[in-house]
Amino acid sequence: MTDGLPDNADRGRVLVTGATGYIGGRLVPHLLEQGWRVRCLVRSARKLERRTWAAHPRLEVVEGDASDEATIDRAMVDCDAAYYLIHSMMVAGSEYRDEDQRLARLFATAAARANLKQIIYLGGLGETGADLSEHLTSRREVEGVLREGTVPVTTLRAAMIIGSGSASFEILRYLVERLPVMITPKWVSTENQPIAVRNVIHYLAECLNIPETIGRTLDIGGPDVMTYRALMQVMAAERGLPRRIVIPVPVLTPRLSSLWIHLVTPLSSRIARPLAEGLRNRVVCAEDDARHLMPQRLLSVRESIAEALGQLDAHDIETSWSDAGPIPGDPDWAGGTVFTDRRDVQVAATPEAVHAAACRIGGGEGYYAASWLWRLRGIMDRLVGGPGLRRGRRDPETVGYGEALDFWRVTGIEPGRLLELRAEMKLPGVATLTFEIEPAGTERSKLTQTARFKPKGLFGLLYWYAVLPMHGFVFSGMVRGIARSAERRALHADAGEPLGDDTGGLAPDS
Repeated sequence: MTDGLPDNADRGRVLVTGATGYIGGRLVPHLLEQGWRVRCLVRSARKLERRTWAAHPRLEVVEGDASDEATIDRAMVDCDAAYYLIHSMMVAGSEYRDEDQRLARLFATAAARANLKQIIYLGGLGETGADLSEHLTSRREVEGVLREGTVPVTTLRAAMIIGSGSASFEILRYLVERLPVMITPKWVSTENQPIAVRNVIHYLAECLNIPETIGRTLDIGGPDVMTYRALMQVMAAERGLPRRIVIPVPVLTPRLSSLWIHLVTPLSSRIARPLAEGLRNRVVCAEDDARHLMPQRLLSVRESIAEALGQLDAHDIETSWSDAGPIPGDPDWAGGTVFTDRRDVQVAATPEAVHAAACRIGGGEGYYAASWLWRLRGIMDRLVGGPGLRRGRRDPETVGYGEALDFWRVTGIEPGRLLELRAEMKLPGVATLTFEIEPAGTERSKLTQTARFKPKGLFGLLYWYAVLPMHGFVFSGMVRGIARSAERRALHADAGEPLGDDTGGLAPDS
């Protein structure tokens, strides 16, 4: 209960941008539980299909781009307040600062036209000055642009957010789990004030209920201030690992640091670099007004890490950093050369069982065949700047539209009928992998697996012919493995027996 109102009371309508992202995807259900009507502005409504709250009666979805003025106007109609959780770093590359400012200006102007009462923005901590990183500078610039409008802005400034699936948490976890000895930049001695994601969500939601927050800039952080080196040791202890040996050196530039983070963690160097540059800045709360205005129990760093690891181990990751970003449309197969590898197999299982087996590929479940080749391809992809296999998947059994699956992205899914993946690995061309299932009699199905590749230039042609000899191992083994998995699960289900791992067990960290 908040402000004396029951949690299911109708409090008004709020707009949430970035609802398919890490914070937005957790904020929306929290607001719905509190009784708000929530309107989400998303590029692709299909990316919300698998959310447990997608069918909530108080949820509205507006599909469109935040760079389109008419779309923003439509999304803000009859809203009382709006959350600005947009960041173009994953989309606009090195030009993200200019794009961030442009989008913020459009948003602030539209909010004024819609007579909103409040804009709530999640920014970043960091002491102002010439040494402030480009990433944190961009966050401050967005804050300034939003405040140029006539609608009051509430800004929450946070440092590292600890939660299962967050980019900062994944960097920390992978560094600690993979490197017992680390040669690091000097930033390991920088102080920061991490905060648990559940505490961030509470603050964001409470801004709507506490009038004193309107127009304020509030620093938010957990109860602990510590260096990144100390954070690593807490992570190691919570993971049951020995203390990590950390050797800071002055010669690692931000570029080298980002490449190092890219090779060890799931993040690409494009995303890692601005984050690595920001690690040099001390990010500690300068005031604690948020704690007094919106009191809650703040989780310690140890509690935050333990909770995040528990959710990770339980495969209960509500949102992930890899969920954000646009979904590319189907490649234009018309014109030019398109190579195809198509394989059919009859399966003694229902279409639903076959589809479920296809959806288990990737992550810790593996690819059913030629595991060493998939590992090798993942390593090669990481070395040239791709996501490799370390991005994994959010859930071991199910996938949804728009989700990352190792170096693939789900671009099509229809239960019992279709799974389509588009490659996000570094390739000289465009590749997709499609699984189509159709009934073939009682308790039987036909599975068609199709790999397509549209080469780009001569190197693309050479690439296809270089990997062609391996298709017999990789793709034929995969389609047969999916069939065996579906049949085995169907057989055990009929017998009422438990199931173990039946996919070959290719772990993403292997």
